[in-house]
Amino acid sequence: MSEALPDLNTIWFVLVGVLLTGYAMLDGFDLGVGQLHLLARGDQERRIMLNAIGPVWDGNEVWLVTGGGALFAAFPEAYATVFSGFYLPFVLLLVALIFRAVAIEFRSKQPMRWWRSMWDWSFFAGSTCSALLIGVAMGNIVWGIPLDGRGEFSGSFLDLLHPYALVLGVTTVALFMMHGAIYVLMKTEGALHDRARGWVNPCIIFFIICYATTTMATLIYVPHMTERVREQPLFFLVALANMLAIANIPREIHRGEDFRAFLSSCAAMVALMGLFGLGMFPNLVRSAPHPANSLDIYGAASSQKTLGIMLAIAAIGVPIVLAYSASIYWIFRGKVKLDAMSY
Repeated sequence: MSEALPDLNTIWFVLVGVLLTGYAMLDGFDLGVGQLHLLARGDQERRIMLNAIGPVWDGNEVWLVTGGGALFAAFPEAYATVFSGFYLPFVLLLVALIFRAVAIEFRSKQPMRWWRSMWDWSFFAGSTCSALLIGVAMGNIVWGIPLDGRGEFSGSFLDLLHPYALVLGVTTVALFMMHGAIYVLMKTEGALHDRARGWVNPCIIFFIICYATTTMATLIYVPHMTERVREQPLFFLVALANMLAIANIPREIHRGEDFRAFLSSCAAMVALMGLFGLGMFPNLVRSAPHPANSLDIYGAASSQKTLGIMLAIAAIGVPIVLAYSASIYWIFRGKVKLDAMSY
């Protein structure tokens, strides 16, 4: 009878991955817009870029909070290890996200040039640092972190800044920058739209170079991330879908299909997170250099009763979040127009 029951641990592993993928896909273009913010010319164009994300940026960050909450509820030991081991990076990430939010809200409150310039730089710095720190954290999860026999982090902050993690951090910056450039292209018109079209191809090239570098580094230095694909060749379709999605981005840009290019960028991010999940499964936090100390979805999970109750709550809550997000994007669809209520 028990064999017929669904594997709640695997379901929650997938659900946490879906929530974090939603965050990367949605808040990723927010962060990308922030990284490109200083390239806009004049106050008018910078206000347009802010208002391109103005109605949705705070809702996008809910996905990060929800993903963290799901990790806490389903895998509390992994949550404790990650949030204690990455305490300083997460504090820096929180500060960066706060500076972004404050910059968006405060920038246009005063007309002085120095005031707006200060918040423009804060918006740029907060966005870039956030993307970099997210990538560095993922790089450490892939590489593995030093865990003792109790599953507790036994390293230091400097141990987290190794070359592979930094490469993945820069790749994340490049990915979000490309994603944000396509979003700006989709949401603007006139001179800013033409200028944004000039940003897209360099951003795509920057990402492809970083992506190729990260792929080679992964194959050489962290081969465990490809074991599941080697064991189950069917999973290679995820990698193939990722490559096709990336290749379709410049094709759609060239054809002037900005929305399709954005969808391709989203598909590439979904596929990348899928490869990340396939490489990690069933581990949540890999221990290096002692893999036996790794935390997996069974040893670090809550009780089956807790997982079942939380799954019922998620079955109610997630569709509501999806419906809310979809309605906001539908209401604020189309090109950005500045009015008296704009940032």
